[in-house]
Amino acid sequence: MRKRSTGTGLAAAIGGLAVMLLAATPAAMAQEKLTVFAAASLKNALDAVNAACEAEVGQQATVSYAASSALAKQIEEGAPADVFMSADLDWMKYLADKNLIKADTETKLLGNQIVLVAPADSQAEAKIENGFDLAGLLGDGKLAMGDVKAVPAGKYGKAALESLGVWPSVEGKVAQAENVRAALKLVSTGEAALGIVYQTDANAEKGVKVVGVFPEDSHPPIIYPVAQTAGSKDAETPAFLKCLQSAKAKELFEAQGFTVLAPMVSN
Repeated sequence: MRKRSTGTGLAAAIGGLAVMLLAATPAAMAQEKLTVFAAASLKNALDAVNAACEAEVGQQATVSYAASSALAKQIEEGAPADVFMSADLDWMKYLADKNLIKADTETKLLGNQIVLVAPADSQAEAKIENGFDLAGLLGDGKLAMGDVKAVPAGKYGKAALESLGVWPSVEGKVAQAENVRAALKLVSTGEAALGIVYQTDANAEKGVKVVGVFPEDSHPPIIYPVAQTAGSKDAETPAFLKCLQSAKAKELFEAQGFTVLAPMVSN
């Protein structure tokens, strides 16, 4: 009886240990997975780049897309990201000032431009210049934009409208969204008459058409920086950052309408 009890106890202990190991394995693997936090406007291009870089990196990264502001705040709060790709320099600086990125890895990777879009079946047309009648073009409709205080596309859009002298006439008609893709959706579904988004977003959405392009000198330069986070522990992160500057990545980014600012690196 004593032997049987001991054997039963040992078997239970071994079984319990096995269950614990099996339960721990997925968590460990999740921690080892390369994780990228990227601006929502990067989705189409970065999904393609991520797949193309798999062979060199050794894995496809897990990418979380949202407004740059939201992602920066999550990293500040301890979210386990290895790479941060922002749609503007301000949110990268926000993390850099808090020593939450590895400064020597920061690269100004991409450029973009903002455009005025309408639903694909709209008859709207506009020449974007000083004092253009955006309010008249909107009529009773809404102007969809990213949050003008936090979302980079919204900040660029507001700066452009202020520069062109039309912000006061449309401020009350702005429908602010949590990120630029959400603003784009408001236009493609007809919930907003017009929207201000990136050229790359307009390229990715068949439900909208470009009504006009904002002059580059009407807003700060649109620059997408990328950097490794200070808390990154993934050994493949440098390979991923290198692949973002490869010839294959350049081709895929440009296919979506981005301008590649960083010099290419050899494989």
